[in-house]
Amino acid sequence: MPALNVEFSDRELEDLRQIAKERGTSMKALVREAAAADIARHRALQEGAEAFRRFFASHADEFAAAFPDDEPPTRGEGRAA
Repeated sequence: MPALNVEFSDRELEDLRQIAKERGTSMKALVREAAAADIARHRALQEGAEAFRRFFASHADEFAAAFPDDEPPTRGEGRAA
């Protein structure tokens, strides 16, 4: 399995040691679990954002009617150059 060397400050390393000890796990397992959780969170946020974009796009006319002041000006509208 590929590996990654990660540098920590002395304080961070001591904190990791303490947390791992409290949880009864290794520092390696603790860091891997944290990274895996962040990856899962990132994927979930991406999926949520994509679902929102699809929903918004499929209801664009409804949003435009409900919030006309938030619509961008169309060509020919707005300030003159």
